[in-house]
Amino acid sequence: MPAQNTATRYGSVAKTLHWLTALLILSNIALGLIAEDWAHDITAQDSTALAQVATLFSMHKTIGVTVFFVALARIAWALTQPKPGLPNGERRGEAFLAALVHWALYGALVIVPLSGWVHHAAQTGFAPIWWPFGQTLPYVPQSVAWSGAAVAVHWLSTKILIAALVLHIAGALKHHLIDRDDTLRRMLPGGAEAAPSARQPGHGGPVAAALALWLGVLGWGVAGTAAEAPQLAQAQGGAGEWQVQDGQLAITVQQFGSAVQGQFANWQADIAFDPDTGTGDVTVTIAIPSLTLGSVTDQALGPDYFDAAQFETARFEAEIAQADGTDRAYAATGTLTLKGESVPVTLPFDLEITDGVARMEGGLTLDRRDFGIGTQMTDPAQLGFQVEVAVSLTAERASAN
Repeated sequence: MPAQNTATRYGSVAKTLHWLTALLILSNIALGLIAEDWAHDITAQDSTALAQVATLFSMHKTIGVTVFFVALARIAWALTQPKPGLPNGERRGEAFLAALVHWALYGALVIVPLSGWVHHAAQTGFAPIWWPFGQTLPYVPQSVAWSGAAVAVHWLSTKILIAALVLHIAGALKHHLIDRDDTLRRMLPGGAEAAPSARQPGHGGPVAAALALWLGVLGWGVAGTAAEAPQLAQAQGGAGEWQVQDGQLAITVQQFGSAVQGQFANWQADIAFDPDTGTGDVTVTIAIPSLTLGSVTDQALGPDYFDAAQFETARFEAEIAQADGTDRAYAATGTLTLKGESVPVTLPFDLEITDGVARMEGGLTLDRRDFGIGTQMTDPAQLGFQVEVAVSLTAERASAN
């Protein structure tokens, strides 16, 4: 069979790309539905089921990325080839609908997987992509706004994809069973041809309609996310002599081999520190419900993990002194109380003070098991035991105000 298209039949390349795309899309829709259904039925205690659901979602995401690249190849090939004409092009309404569905499908083949990929890249979390390019995308920041817009577009564009597929299949069956022409047969293996009618529809109208449809979908996703006020990270200065102006309290955990990053949006630091002696004390109060942790935020705040409903705050009380034997200049040594457990911890940090403005940056590693977080997750390959904590802040001395 020739590789190239003609005016009456499709070549082997077009047929291969068509059926490969169909196989990937239909299997991925099924995978996504099964994974969603299973996810509603499992509990956090069932680590085996959780791992199975994560595998399904990873497979779904990876196939989605594959669809994206296959779709680009298919579209690029189609743009270089003649398109076999319709055998009933004189039926203007039917021909317009066929062309509209055709172009809507092309848009869906790009937008559906790309929006899913952007959502994954913008908000790390559950189920990594099995793909050599990693979990991020160029020019896509780790952002709740980006993630929200992408998931909205993905949700709606998936519905459009399914509707277009149903119409596409229905049209093919109509040609085969009712019109009894060779439209479907010429896409099957073999060399079947279908003579086009003398009159063929133009593509300007259907292309414009499909473009308007997809611009509307993208605009809806972005506008819907912008309407929701984002939760911005903010550190608050307490009653101490140093008033925190801004800062970040972030955590990173490993889930199924992928780093999941998050942060606490609301926390307060009461700081007393004497630059001359290099000593002082600090009390940090953290609002646990303000945590965002990628796509697993809801699970992280649930009773099996942080249990934010019962333990609304965590508290770190420590003495500050110059550090010995570390690569940091200072250390805050004290007790972290989290989820009802008080554990001795040391936070090494660097500090720079210029004109009454202090800039601090430090971090430490905690073991989630010390605080009874995720105790049912006993396999570190599923959820790592270590939690990396990173903190940075800028503070001004109160007496300078």
